[in-house]
Amino acid sequence: MTAERTSRVRVIKPKKIVKKLAINMELEGTVKRLTDFGAFVDIGVGRDGLVHVSEMSVRRISKPSDVVSVGDTIKVWIKDLDRAHNRISLTMIPPGTKRLRDLEEGEVVKGTVTRILPYAAFVDIGVGRDAMLHIREMSWQFVKKPEDVVKEGEEIEAKIIKLDKRRERIDLSLKALQEEPERQERPQGSNPRQRTEGQSSRGRSSRSKGQHPPRQGKPMSYVSEPDDASDEPTALALALKKALGDEMAKAPAPRRRKERRQKQRARREIDEIIARTLSYRESGS
Repeated sequence: MTAERTSRVRVIKPKKIVKKLAINMELEGTVKRLTDFGAFVDIGVGRDGLVHVSEMSVRRISKPSDVVSVGDTIKVWIKDLDRAHNRISLTMIPPGTKRLRDLEEGEVVKGTVTRILPYAAFVDIGVGRDAMLHIREMSWQFVKKPEDVVKEGEEIEAKIIKLDKRRERIDLSLKALQEEPERQERPQGSNPRQRTEGQSSRGRSSRSKGQHPPRQGKPMSYVSEPDDASDEPTALALALKKALGDEMAKAPAPRRRKERRQKQRARREIDEIIARTLSYRESGS
């Protein structure tokens, strides 16, 4: 009976506890419970705070167990206080951290080149999603390959020229920060296409005058390949497919799944680059 009275006296009213806390206050807590939408953390004030899954990292998290486990001691910050309902919202993202939703088109950002592909480079700008620097946005001059302009691990400064927050796509540009060179007008008659057309017309006129009589003999015949010939796999492609199939069959199931995921990821990246390349061509035409 005495123990019950003692425990009741030690309990502090939740409202008084919440008033002692402040937004952006840094605390340490212990993960007590995990749910599909977040984690409840004991921060030592008699009321557990909630860290929503979206507040666990700037990167997209599928489930809280990917980041924390029950019993973990973590560092959190107070995001919001609901004194009316005595609720404490926590975050694992330090205050002041920039997120994708805070970005705007035309903004100049700094980042580190993380990956380089044949037609683009990906840059970590600290928002949980790598931005893409297309090869056509690296310079006003012709760029043969991205490695001629940027290197992996290099820190660069670029401008956001396109932003899709829903699809989490960020397009950067280096040449947007450079002064556009003046276009030099070509002298009249220097167009190679005009010279080619003029030469071909002169050739046609000379042939029409009979300077080059047509050849005698059997007419030339042209054999046209079927339209679907390009779709037929070659012997080398069939052999390669069979070798890859045998190798995948011999590999353990987890390894096959990992390789399949890597191939799917690489295919998505290539498709994304191709789509953006086509959009650049359409905008530049």
